[in-house]
Amino acid sequence: MIVTDRNPRSILAEVFGYSEFRGEQEAIIEHVIAGGDAVVLMPTGGGKSLCYQIPAIAREGTGIVLSPLVALMHDQVMALRLAGVRAGALNSSLAPKERREVEAAYLSGELDVLYLAPEQLASAGSRTVELLKRGRIALFAIDEAHCVSQWGHDFRPDYLKLGALAEVWPDVPRIALTATATPATHREITERLHLESARHFVSSFDRSNISYSIVPKQNVRAQLLSFIRDEHQGEAGIVYALSRKRVEQTASALRDAGINAVAYHAGMAAEARLEAQTRFLREDGVVVVATIAFGMGIDKPDVRFVAHIDLPKSVEGYYQETGRAGRDGLPSAAWMAYGLADVVQQRQFIEASDGDQAAKANQSRHLDHMLALCESVTCRRKYLLEYFGEREIADQCGNCDVCLEPPKLWDATVPAQMLLSTVIRTQKERGRTYAAGQHIDVLRGVQSDRVAQVRLDELSTWNIGSEWSATQWRGVVRHLVATGLLEARGEWGVLWPSEAAKPVLRGEAQVHMREEVIARKASRSSGGGSKRSAAAADLTPEQAEVFERLRAWRADEAKEQGVPGYVVFGDATLAALAVHQPTTDDGLLAISGIGQVKLERYGAAVLMVLAGRGE
Repeated sequence: MIVTDRNPRSILAEVFGYSEFRGEQEAIIEHVIAGGDAVVLMPTGGGKSLCYQIPAIAREGTGIVLSPLVALMHDQVMALRLAGVRAGALNSSLAPKERREVEAAYLSGELDVLYLAPEQLASAGSRTVELLKRGRIALFAIDEAHCVSQWGHDFRPDYLKLGALAEVWPDVPRIALTATATPATHREITERLHLESARHFVSSFDRSNISYSIVPKQNVRAQLLSFIRDEHQGEAGIVYALSRKRVEQTASALRDAGINAVAYHAGMAAEARLEAQTRFLREDGVVVVATIAFGMGIDKPDVRFVAHIDLPKSVEGYYQETGRAGRDGLPSAAWMAYGLADVVQQRQFIEASDGDQAAKANQSRHLDHMLALCESVTCRRKYLLEYFGEREIADQCGNCDVCLEPPKLWDATVPAQMLLSTVIRTQKERGRTYAAGQHIDVLRGVQSDRVAQVRLDELSTWNIGSEWSATQWRGVVRHLVATGLLEARGEWGVLWPSEAAKPVLRGEAQVHMREEVIARKASRSSGGGSKRSAAAADLTPEQAEVFERLRAWRADEAKEQGVPGYVVFGDATLAALAVHQPTTDDGLLAISGIGQVKLERYGAAVLMVLAGRGE
């Protein structure tokens, strides 16, 4: 698109089809258009991309977008092209002829936006650097800027070298953007990218449309299947697991249960990973089961849930992963099942890692914060927002499991003392200790061959805790390990009391924890039968029928063009079309998400579908 009106609001309406900016978008865009540097912290789904795409279109030259996501550049470029933006990408996936065409378009000033991977600028004398010097650059956008943090959860060494952009192109504005940054990471971004003179825009990290829920892990596969069937049947979602084997087993189990699921992890062949990602992005209702190798930069707006069946390593990782749900602003869910084995496993990973003591201490701090979120008896959202530096927030969000179903607290001081005493006595009197299950058997008086062999039934703590269930005892163990009163050591996770346990044993400190909730309340979804998508949930039956016709048309159109459906139109746009059912071009332009280019491309077909004459 050759822009004649470079006013940001005109570009917003004509190219992207929106009538109003959100939050600080307009201030950021005007600052960058005027030549200023910016650091932007904005939650996933907050509209970060417009903050550099509109200035790239408005300013003379080409906007250079540095993104670590080579696998997703194609879809990002196609989405811009369908909106009329002249976009391209240079990455390792291009054939030599395609690369020459993109380079020629850049040198001749025929690109508004050019995507690059950071490693292409890692060397000052690289071919790409020399190419960029020969053209005119409108701005540099450093996406996923938290990757520069060496103590963060997603460190990429090539990001450290991007600070040199200020030296090579001192007059070109730079904008660094991320959705995941604590105050410490924010400082690292500023310092390492040499953005000390930049203007900082920090939005609230609150994603109010996401409902957070953390449940005690029992039979996690059955719990996951129930969660998907009861609340998100037929909807797109992401399930995160820690190991490749667990990913494949879970995906297979979901498929066996009739869920349209695919696996994704770094151990798969590149072709298989690409096929899984493509299906997830371009088909409706696909669930991808993945390791953390999947997800950064996923632009799919209609992901209705993100589930974790293993404990994330950090709050930053958890927040970024859950943020991939509900980018379209519609109701979505972040669900996690968490148990004692997760805590033991993560501690073991840290101890076995190759890092030095400083690195291990940092990993432990990250894990401690994650455990505190899981064990919290206060609002999940409040904890998350305070972690990212937001203090002036309400005590209750009304959209997390703690707020919706307030947990009952119980004084676990006595059982904690019993458990700690049992651990100590097995050490002193039997010269050894055990993993959690054996100690729980002692406390509940459960006979076994091991008990008889080592005469554990002669311990003074034998059967003193029979009034509590095995589930409650597992919760006590998990809580004590999570809070550092017990340590789980070695390959088998044997329990040892820490120094912090002494005040509890002496009665100088109390232990309060939440009751385990085994049977969750009935789902808040509609129950039996097929569940409407979130976008169609508030539509009348007649409007829902129109919505489904539009979705069918969109699926055919997207398949023909080889792009995800949301690149054509998002669900929110289709829902608005179903509600208002415009009959003219002007009516279509009044719908959020329809700009001039998409009107010209799709307007006639959409009007036919709305009139019931085409699909």
